[in-house]
Amino acid sequence: MLNSKIQKDLRHNFTVNVIESGFFGLGTGFASYITIIPLFVSGLTDSALLIGLIPAIPRLGWQLPQLLTADKVARLHYYKSTVMWLTIHQKLPFLGLALVALLQLQLNSQTILELTFAILIWQGLGTGLGATAWQSMVAKIVPSGKLGIFYGALGASANLMSICGALIAGLLLKQIAQPFNFALCFLCASFAMAFSWFFMSRTREPVSNPSSHIESRREFWGSLSVILRGDKNFRYFVIARMLSQLALMPLPFYTLYAVHQYGMGEASVGLITGVLMLTQTIAGLVLGWIGDRWGNKLALQIGCIACALSSAVAGLAPNVNWFYLVFIGAGIGSMGLQNIAAVMTLEFGNDRQRPAYIGLGNTLVAPATIIAPIFGGWIVDNIDYQTTFWAAAIGGLLTALILHVGVRDPRYLEENFTSR
Repeated sequence: MLNSKIQKDLRHNFTVNVIESGFFGLGTGFASYITIIPLFVSGLTDSALLIGLIPAIPRLGWQLPQLLTADKVARLHYYKSTVMWLTIHQKLPFLGLALVALLQLQLNSQTILELTFAILIWQGLGTGLGATAWQSMVAKIVPSGKLGIFYGALGASANLMSICGALIAGLLLKQIAQPFNFALCFLCASFAMAFSWFFMSRTREPVSNPSSHIESRREFWGSLSVILRGDKNFRYFVIARMLSQLALMPLPFYTLYAVHQYGMGEASVGLITGVLMLTQTIAGLVLGWIGDRWGNKLALQIGCIACALSSAVAGLAPNVNWFYLVFIGAGIGSMGLQNIAAVMTLEFGNDRQRPAYIGLGNTLVAPATIIAPIFGGWIVDNIDYQTTFWAAAIGGLLTALILHVGVRDPRYLEENFTSR
């Protein structure tokens, strides 16, 4: 009965979530954590370490709270209401960024910097608070064999709209004086997020069978130790995801290096952000298709190699034009190491265990998510950009090696099939 309901609503849920993701992407194009926000913050501080933390904040915020909320999620029979309430904290902070940008006219740079990071942390944690419930809902309304293409379609929609947002943001930054240019970008992002929230609310979710969920807090926390002790494959997967944060480390430094070393202008920043988003659009669909057809482990390894090559090209680049190749590699790599890793996490364990696997698979990675950019920023401040790029390249290759040697694709493990 539940499966027939899921199949009946699949097209509707696919449509409204792709539209929701498109508006979310439009918002992130106007307020990119990789280009626009680092550029805004670079006008407030010269610290490469602080700037390097910016794209790590949403990743850390996504990962850190998930185990803390997984206990409650594991005992829910209906996820959508929890998702809708918590995701407000993911979308509302962009309006706060617009207000902070305008406050530059009244407050000093240090205060603006502190307010900016406070809002970014709020937004990041808001993302993570609803993440376990949202992923559990997705795993419930989308059949396992279609998760890759579903995530790919979400990514494609988000990135296509991000291209539009990024290109318009580049024009706004060039044509309008500071701080009004950044304020307008962040205001546009907040409107897009409001539409995103509305379309997410249109998702249809059936109520689960109570027997498929953990009923007590004690049972849930006991399941965590069972997973960590007994699932060696999952442990190696988590180790690989930890190391992959090193491969993602240089993303915010690419733009800054191109601006400082080669004089890249604001319009070019918008264009190169568009290149990144277009690459992510195509890569999300292709890697999702590869994951559904041949397994997510292969797609994840492709992402690792792409990140490594991107970093190597950045370290060797003789002029600014090479950074289009850098961002193409970064787009492929980031989709692999973020989207595909998220999909693969959903394939460990069975329906009853899934919130626990989701919580563990994200929260355990959180320390590496914050340590990697601090390490990268320290290298930039004390050595140079190129050393950061080469360290990231090595991290990408080592991640691919651990996946190859230590991890089996959970979809093809006999015990996962029998436990579903």
